Amino acid sequence: MVMMQESPTLRRVVSIDALRGFDMFWIMGASSLVHGIQELAKSDTLKGIDPQRLKFIAEQLEHVDWEGFHFWDLIFPLFVFLMGTSTVFSLTRVIARRGKVAAYRRVLFRALALYVLGLIYYGGRGDPESFRYVGVLQRIAICYLFGGLLFIHIRFRGLLAVSAVLLGGYWAAMTFIDVPEHGTGNYQEGMNLANYIDQHYLPGYKWDGDWDPEGLLSTLPAIATGLLGMLAGLIIQNENSAAWKKLFYLVVLGGLCLAGGHFWSAHFPIIKKLWTSSYVLLAGGWSFLLLAVFYLVIDVCKIRFWAQPFVWIGTNCITIYMLQNFVGGFSNLVSRASPAWTLAQRAIPAQVLEQVEPYGPLTVSILGLLFAMLICRSLYRQGAFLRV
Repeated sequence: MVMMQESPTLRRVVSIDALRGFDMFWIMGASSLVHGIQELAKSDTLKGIDPQRLKFIAEQLEHVDWEGFHFWDLIFPLFVFLMGTSTVFSLTRVIARRGKVAAYRRVLFRALALYVLGLIYYGGRGDPESFRYVGVLQRIAICYLFGGLLFIHIRFRGLLAVSAVLLGGYWAAMTFIDVPEHGTGNYQEGMNLANYIDQHYLPGYKWDGDWDPEGLLSTLPAIATGLLGMLAGLIIQNENSAAWKKLFYLVVLGGLCLAGGHFWSAHFPIIKKLWTSSYVLLAGGWSFLLLAVFYLVIDVCKIRFWAQPFVWIGTNCITIYMLQNFVGGFSNLVSRASPAWTLAQRAIPAQVLEQVEPYGPLTVSILGLLFAMLICRSLYRQGAFLRV
């Protein structure tokens, strides 16, 4: 539902909104800017740019095929992490003002609404088998549901313990439960326990053929990603702790998660499509550190001017995410809305056209991104936020 509210006040932890917006910024089309620059470099239009460096950056903006970790593999877990962080503040207010029963209603309603939006996002032809019952929004909904219910009753140590049980239990199941025809401890694509469960028990449309990267079993460690975000939220929320202590705890937890993820990866590989426990820790470690940097700059040092566009995006992520799907991507929307350029091409001399053509992909990317940001700015200034 759309709620009309006043613009977020300074009492909000602006860094959380800004980091969420930074995360969504890449999904909106910022990655296409790099690919546009890469096309310019290939045409020798840009001088002095190392093509290998551009290639490395472009590779970081793509998912790894199976095992490994790129920057793009952080986008989704960072969003789940920040969902957990913001849940701490929203549910704390609800419990303080209206009690736990109201908090239960809020969690159940929002989880259901987000799950339904996920079904709408991926579409379906009316019959049950055409719907994708798991997906990005559905996974966020499930993580929010279980994380929210846990938060109503337990706090830091309890959430930390549940996270450890989820990650350890998932590792044990994936390592020691025998998969027919593939044995135990097999993490290869289509041959592991998580994929096997999807193949036999997950109904509807599956993203990767007969299994889904947001499948049934791998949702358990994803819940732990949201709980790690709640730990970060509790650290920032603590009014009895000085800012430097909060930063210290965020950095320490980030470092511990990174070290734990790298160590565990020797026995349980970092695989996003399985949301392995080592992947949870590695992504969680970077999430803690990114939040620490944003919190230091924005909320402690009060250097906020640069972050305002990210705040516009971060306060309306669901809206822009859904809208992007409906229009087929903002860059594609700009391309389809530019028939004038097609007509102009016929009147432009071939030599001139050859000079400006390499700038096409980058120009379309910039215009698409600006269009999306203008939408977010308009919604923010009007105080219209989609809350689910």
